[in-house]
Amino acid sequence: MSISVAVSGASGYVGGEVLRVFSEHPDVEFGALAAHSSAGDALGVHQPHLRTLADRTIVETSAETLAGHDVVVLALPHGASGEIAAQLPPETLVIDCGADHRLASSADWAEYYGGEHSGTWPYGMPELITADGHQRDRLAGVKRIAVPGCNVTAVTLGLQPGVAAGVVDPTDVVAVLANGYSGAGKKLATNLLASEGLGAASAYGVGGVHRHIPEIVQNLGVAGADDVRISFTPTLVPMARGILATITAPIAPGVTAGEVREAWESAYADEPFVHLLPEGQWPTTAATLGANTCLVQVAVDRKAGRVVVVSAIDNLVKGTAGQALQSMNLALGLPETTGLQVLGVAP
Repeated sequence: MSISVAVSGASGYVGGEVLRVFSEHPDVEFGALAAHSSAGDALGVHQPHLRTLADRTIVETSAETLAGHDVVVLALPHGASGEIAAQLPPETLVIDCGADHRLASSADWAEYYGGEHSGTWPYGMPELITADGHQRDRLAGVKRIAVPGCNVTAVTLGLQPGVAAGVVDPTDVVAVLANGYSGAGKKLATNLLASEGLGAASAYGVGGVHRHIPEIVQNLGVAGADDVRISFTPTLVPMARGILATITAPIAPGVTAGEVREAWESAYADEPFVHLLPEGQWPTTAATLGANTCLVQVAVDRKAGRVVVVSAIDNLVKGTAGQALQSMNLALGLPETTGLQVLGVAP
């Protein structure tokens, strides 16, 4: 089986990671590698680590250059995918790594992103717990996939077992995340300069304004919550990749610590990419580097009356490109794990 894949946004961090991760798939052959401002350049100018593709010329992103492939991956800025996706043939599997098609609510899109909502696509988080099983059951044969946000992935996979099992109260969730700088993309900004970020940690998107909040609320609702209220604070820390999410919520009345752990063990016992660590061992971002894994640990803080969950992912792999490939496999009827790495890079 040969799967022709075009990638738009090939010169960015997400586009480069899509190329790296998808290149490990035994059936993938790359077609058009597209972008806007870098069109005409050799890919190696922007992605020097991708040696096998370094001599490929970046072409202009257009419906014409992207059409004719089995799969098109859009690694474009938020708000830029909708227009080009609408021009692609319905028989093409289109995977949007941006936010344009993640939200079910047009009102949420208008509030957090602005502009016209491009519509809702099948959601590319296979492990998302649903009323009738998991989201992976809804991805078979689809032709449009919306890849989740990276922060959303860390928080959802961290907390959803407790929500689904009813052992936590989702109306008082607090999530604080440590994020690597690649999550901000390649854009030029003073706060993203090395001289500003090295040796420093800084909060951003504070006070309920971060764009990933409605997506987290949406996911926890799918997992079984009637009402979700979350205080969400991301911070930039001096690392290139990774997200470490610390999430707390009140323990439900009468629930024991054993029942809490059982909820997470039961939820992730058979998942190939989400791993509940042995008690006492806590996730680190370093252990997820380069892998399509989410590492999770859960504990009960009895004095505070809260469940504490820590999850770690590589924001560019499980947070984006790896999850895109995982979802592509399901859409095309291939084994979900094909071409995906669970081994991290250390030290």
